[in-house]
Amino acid sequence: MKLGARIFKTGLAIILSIYTARWLGLEPTLYAALSATFAIQPSIFKTYQTILEQIQANMIGATIAVIFGLTLGHNPVIIGVAVMVAIAIILKLKLETSAISLAIVTIIIIMGNPQDGFILFALERFSLIMLGVFSAFVVNLVFLPPKHENNLYYKMTDLTDEVIRWIRLITSHDYDIQSFKKDLSHMNEALVKLDNYFLLYKEERNYFPKTKLGKARKLVIYKQMIVTLKKAFMILKMLDRHDNEVQSMPDRMKKLIRHQLEHLTDYHERILLRYIGKVNLQITDEMAEEVDEGRESLTDLFMDLYDHNEIDREQWLRILPVVSHIVEYNDELEHLDLLLESFFRYHQSDEPVNIEERV
Repeated sequence: MKLGARIFKTGLAIILSIYTARWLGLEPTLYAALSATFAIQPSIFKTYQTILEQIQANMIGATIAVIFGLTLGHNPVIIGVAVMVAIAIILKLKLETSAISLAIVTIIIIMGNPQDGFILFALERFSLIMLGVFSAFVVNLVFLPPKHENNLYYKMTDLTDEVIRWIRLITSHDYDIQSFKKDLSHMNEALVKLDNYFLLYKEERNYFPKTKLGKARKLVIYKQMIVTLKKAFMILKMLDRHDNEVQSMPDRMKKLIRHQLEHLTDYHERILLRYIGKVNLQITDEMAEEVDEGRESLTDLFMDLYDHNEIDREQWLRILPVVSHIVEYNDELEHLDLLLESFFRYHQSDEPVNIEERV
């Protein structure tokens, strides 16, 4: 079992909250540990947002708990009504749903143990809960700060490698259909997760104008990388869907499709390696010329086949989506290469690429 950073930080936040509560003489420390568990988030900015929202939600919960406790008592029905009122207010204020859970815990903790000195009791419990929230923030800020750019780049390159591998297997018609269908589902899910990694990286805050500008430019590059990957994935699905139509094409057309996709996927791999400085500009320029020539040859041959009646209209229309997606993939790759060229020529000093090697 792999011990991830978030699991590790959750444990640290619980330890810190318990020791701090003991040092401050607040009991029971269990409440601080409970709230620390709720507050751990995958990024520093998310944790900051969570603290702001949970402060608001907990203040609402504590206020409602005190008002209901003093005026209506501590009957289980009253506690249930207080929880419903708190949820309605939090939803009205459009706070995150994660804040609702902690607010409910606050109400139950405060109202569930009626005793003398209710106001002081409620204040102590509220303080314990907020102590846990702040402990989580400190841990997320100090220990193992997430490296979202690293995660984004490697998740994207791993998925790109998988998509390209399947494109090569399908074009050579040397693949197991059952394995492909299983991996296709996995790749669909991975694309959704990749969008989430991009959002986490996008949410990371830069506090200096120079690094803000560089970050903005890198966001454009990563967005285009994801767009290009999605286009490659679309080609993979189209090749599978129109496999029979592709196989029924004349040999020279099948060969040209295979060769062009080989050039494009090689080009794609080199662009991603160029971003981290493992491929130089001259190599990608040479490959760009090859894929341009291949695009012209592919589209010319595709039109000639129809013009010279080597394929009928129905065949031509069925294969058209495959050819059009290959051309679009070509365009997206060229756009990505152009963005990288601009970044390395003019803007890298604003925020240089710093992708750490995987251990």
